[in-house]
Amino acid sequence: PGCGPFKHRVEVDPKFFDKSWKKLDDAIREIYNHNASGLSFEELYRTAYNMVLHKHGGRLYDKLAENLKGHLREMGKLVEAAQGGLFLEELQRRWADHIKALQMIRDILMYMDRTFIPSSKKTPVFEHGLELWRDIVVRSPKIHGRLVDTLLELIHRERMGEMINRGLMRNTTKMLMELGSSVYQDDFERPFLEVSASFYSGESQQCIERCDCGEYLKNAEKRLAEESERVSLYMDAKTADKIANVVDKEMLSIHMQRLFLMENSGLVNMLINDKHEDLTRMYDLFKRVPDGHSTIRSLMASHVKETGKILVTDPERLRDPVDFVQRLLNEKDKYDEIVSVSFSNDKTFQNALNASFEHFINLNNRSPEFISLYVDDKLRKGVKGAANEEDIETVLDKVMMLFRYLQEKDVFEKYYKQHLAKRLLSGKTSSDEAERNMLVKLKTECGYQFTSKLESMFTDLKTSQDTMQSFYANLSGDSDGPTISVQILTTGSWPTQPCATCNLPPEILGQTNMGNADIKATFGDRKHELNVSTYQMCVLMLFNSTDTLTYKEIEQNTAIPPVDLKRCLQSLACVKGKNVLRKEPMSKDISDSDAFHFNDKFSSKLVKVKIGTVVAQKESEPEKQETRHRVEEDRKPQIEAAIVRIMKSRRVLDHNSIVTEVTKQLQARFLPNPVVIKKRIESLIEREFLERDKVDRKLYRYLA
Repeated sequence: PGCGPFKHRVEVDPKFFDKSWKKLDDAIREIYNHNASGLSFEELYRTAYNMVLHKHGGRLYDKLAENLKGHLREMGKLVEAAQGGLFLEELQRRWADHIKALQMIRDILMYMDRTFIPSSKKTPVFEHGLELWRDIVVRSPKIHGRLVDTLLELIHRERMGEMINRGLMRNTTKMLMELGSSVYQDDFERPFLEVSASFYSGESQQCIERCDCGEYLKNAEKRLAEESERVSLYMDAKTADKIANVVDKEMLSIHMQRLFLMENSGLVNMLINDKHEDLTRMYDLFKRVPDGHSTIRSLMASHVKETGKILVTDPERLRDPVDFVQRLLNEKDKYDEIVSVSFSNDKTFQNALNASFEHFINLNNRSPEFISLYVDDKLRKGVKGAANEEDIETVLDKVMMLFRYLQEKDVFEKYYKQHLAKRLLSGKTSSDEAERNMLVKLKTECGYQFTSKLESMFTDLKTSQDTMQSFYANLSGDSDGPTISVQILTTGSWPTQPCATCNLPPEILGQTNMGNADIKATFGDRKHELNVSTYQMCVLMLFNSTDTLTYKEIEQNTAIPPVDLKRCLQSLACVKGKNVLRKEPMSKDISDSDAFHFNDKFSSKLVKVKIGTVVAQKESEPEKQETRHRVEEDRKPQIEAAIVRIMKSRRVLDHNSIVTEVTKQLQARFLPNPVVIKKRIESLIEREFLERDKVDRKLYRYLA
């Protein structure tokens, strides 16, 4: 007999599923009724295991779903019945029960979860339980609207200053998040953002009517902080940026222009009154708003240009160049501090500030002269209150900032050379170290050529000093004779001063407008030694032969230029304590009809009296024109050299390109005038350095 396969019929009880399900159904009811402690989970697990094993997974899954729906409908009714403030508490209580029950049910049906559900592509037990809670409870017609309204109402009350149960809020929003991000977003976040937009739109309208700009920004900052805290306490972290954007738009973006331009409290008022705290707040708040920073920047730049223009074009201010520059420096310090403290040292703000200063400083063509006079004043007297070289260094650094803004640096150089020459030759400089530091700064900024002649002025002084020492060392005999100090200057290094005719003894030669002398004078029975300039000496010597002379007579006898003569007479007759002459009529200004008398009543405690010359604070109009003319003449060869350099490398170029290139090359020293460039090109064509193209007259060719 053959051996066949082993066959064993397993007898299955036809009521196996119903009996097994009843056992599970009863257990689930007990779980929802908080009576789970008496259940045998091992037995229940085995029951469910066998049901799946016997291919009843599909029916079990459907029965479970029906069962859960029944329990959730009961729970929903209890939640619906809760009154007022108890509504959320009841919802939370039932949610906690449901989650606890789901965890136990999931454990019992673990085998189904692991085998049947993946193969049949159904939702796992726990997740399915959440979906049913969402559809039957959260989104039931009587709960859904009430839930959203309750949450929004509580948030509104909190915004109005009431205390609310934040723990309950956190648990409720957490429930929505656990039901899936789309549930949280659709059922809470979206309506929350819409209501918030409406709330902040209304609040901002009211606030802007009654608050000034500073108060309004404080309120906006406070609201942003509150919303950020609210999110961190009971919302999804991703909501933070969304609600911040709502507040930014409704409170800041929409009202930006009105806030910035508010009369007596807007941006300009904050800048004028150095309201650093308010400006910091404005900067921080509006960095989140589109065009926020660029609008602040352009308004600040406009204001700086406007106030700067008033500063540099006010005729009153132009009377005192030192005060003029000091005001510019104060203004620069003020805005530097604002950018540093309030605008987080933002480079774009610093650049806007620099551009604004450059704009208005160059509106006044005397700025180069005035900045040089300011340096002259500081290096002549030393900085007021300056304890050391470091303080002078700080002032010079600040001046260099203004110097960088100048478009006509060559004009500054012209004046600086003149002022430096006067300081050095009259021995009025307060610190050699500071003078040399200033030269180093100029050299660093503009290169060697800018300062080479200035440096050789110092070399000349050292040479002169050594020569005089050697001269006196070789002198033998009478040491009681008059002493002289001669400065030997290199022609070309020093500013050319027209050496005016001045009636001196024939053997004395030199720059009469730069020298000085000691003369002995007798006033009644008092003898004094007067240290005076060469011009003052010439004037005083005239009074050896007469007691009274008119202005015209002095002018004829000395041949001193009128501008210098008037300054010279002012210092001899109008300075208290130094008035060795008397003027009639007595006044500060010198006129052609004045008469001068030797003042025999002059007295001083000192035997040696130094009589300074009244310093010309700024050039007179004719002097200014003369300097301007000299600058224009000096520019011509520089422009020509630039044109030749460019044409040598490019060979052929059109007119506009030459103008652009020349401007680019020379703008570090000055901005050349296109009309002047055109004239220099014509001059170079005449001298056969360039020629015009035969066909295209706008093209130039370089002739080697």
